[in-house]
Amino acid sequence: MAKKSSKPSGARAHSSIVVDGTDRTPNRSMLRAVGFTDADFAKPQVGVASTWSTLTPCNMHIDKLALEAASGVDAAGGKSIVFGTITVADGISMGTMGMRYSLVSREVIADSIETVAGAEGFDGIVAIGGCDKNMPGCVMAMARLNRASVFVYGGTILPGIHPESKKECDIVSVFEAVGQHAAGKLDEKGLKTVEECSIPGPGSCGGMYTANTMASAIEALGMSLPDSASQLAIGKEKLDDCRRAGAAVVKLLELGIRPRDIMTRKAFENAITVVIALGGSTNAVLHLIAIAHTAGVKLGLDDFTRIGKRVPVLGDLKPSGKYSVAHLARIGGIAPLMKMLLEAGLLHGDCLTVTGRTVAENLRDVAHYSADQDLIRPLSNPVKKDSHLRILYGNLAPTGAVAKISGKEGLVFTGKAIVFESEEAALQGILSGRVKKGHVVVVRNEGPRGGPGMREMLAPTAAVMGKGLGQDVALITDGRFSGGSHGFVVGHVTPEAFDGGPIGLLKNGDPITIDAEKNEISVDLPAKELKARAKAFKPRKPRETRGVLAKYAKLVSSASEGAVTDKNL
Repeated sequence: MAKKSSKPSGARAHSSIVVDGTDRTPNRSMLRAVGFTDADFAKPQVGVASTWSTLTPCNMHIDKLALEAASGVDAAGGKSIVFGTITVADGISMGTMGMRYSLVSREVIADSIETVAGAEGFDGIVAIGGCDKNMPGCVMAMARLNRASVFVYGGTILPGIHPESKKECDIVSVFEAVGQHAAGKLDEKGLKTVEECSIPGPGSCGGMYTANTMASAIEALGMSLPDSASQLAIGKEKLDDCRRAGAAVVKLLELGIRPRDIMTRKAFENAITVVIALGGSTNAVLHLIAIAHTAGVKLGLDDFTRIGKRVPVLGDLKPSGKYSVAHLARIGGIAPLMKMLLEAGLLHGDCLTVTGRTVAENLRDVAHYSADQDLIRPLSNPVKKDSHLRILYGNLAPTGAVAKISGKEGLVFTGKAIVFESEEAALQGILSGRVKKGHVVVVRNEGPRGGPGMREMLAPTAAVMGKGLGQDVALITDGRFSGGSHGFVVGHVTPEAFDGGPIGLLKNGDPITIDAEKNEISVDLPAKELKARAKAFKPRKPRETRGVLAKYAKLVSSASEGAVTDKNL
């Protein structure tokens, strides 16, 4: 009779089930073919999830980073196994129907990492991400699996340099150049120059856009090693980060520390605090609520308002500011910012992190920023005294909407609706001149279910800015925005149009007010008129009836709930 597998215990709680005992001889035989030796079977197995592909600059270097993380695991006494998962390129699919797959990919990535780790019996996980959706997808998988885990950020890109003006440029520069070209401010040659110089190599989009925002949030959450969030994609520091992450997972296995020990409610409050202080992307609202849901932590839109009342914006970072994250890396990253916030009583210092130490212990020996930098402002002289992330309610968004209001575009906007049923139609309306001063551009049927997929509206918002209408035009949508979007923009309007939300009832000329002081978004129409329109509303037929988009539309929750696909299971 074959000897039964040993019971799971300690650092090998999962891999021992797969490889221990005579009845697991076939399993070991398969693993020998991929490089296992006798000694390896006694080691904890750590899966290294790589989001590498040549689809996008954000991820083109991650194959090398994965190998460094694997070497860190092996040197610390574990056995690494590198495996792949998907990514999609937001910046490439932006403005096309392909962008519908972007938010969907977050769920696919989480599903795939959970699937591989669960099937193969990994004891721990290192996941390396470098673009908007693969980062929260990785952390959602860690929360589901609840096995020792460390996330590694692939790193930020260096800024491009315009050959004539010598000014820094990036992906948002390219999108805004399209608007400048449409407005007659830039010729074909100038447009091509911006195209050629703005993306110089590996790394995620260089401002405090969604990738850098989420990297910062994940470090503040405690799921990355200190300094991971603000390192360059290329350089010794990022290679060291990967090796240390591999070793850290083995240490976490020894200590018995798992992701849900780290991802507490107070840890999510730390993440929100850092996102606000840096002037981060609206997508952080969507993703942090989704990660918290996966970790079993109650977090909602109103938590962003509550924390935002006491946390100022301190980072003068793109898209509304002047610096890229490469500059932030040069002055010390986000650790000195976190120390400043901790000393001001704005962070929970007792939260556990993947170092095995608390936030306060990690920050104890961190030096403050030098006095001659102006990228991170002191608390006494903030960029904005309270949060730029505004959660709006009103008769246009009964269950909430999310705005990013830096204050530079003003705090209140009133205008007449000009309604478009898709992003493409809105973009053409802006570029052709149909959209004029005083308009509130309404882009609907782009929500999680109606899109389906909740596309980002970087192309329309960049066109508005490029045409010089940033002070004179607002844009609202049941879709969402790229972290590169700026201006008077409101996304995540819920309920979405597909579900009969009030945004689906708007008509051209309806008077709309967006008030970032009162946190309200409303249409100035009698309740009787809105009720009559709602009664006459006829739901659209689903755009997709087969495949991943159809499945997503069937399962996805509201954007106000993080647009997750397992909430109602």
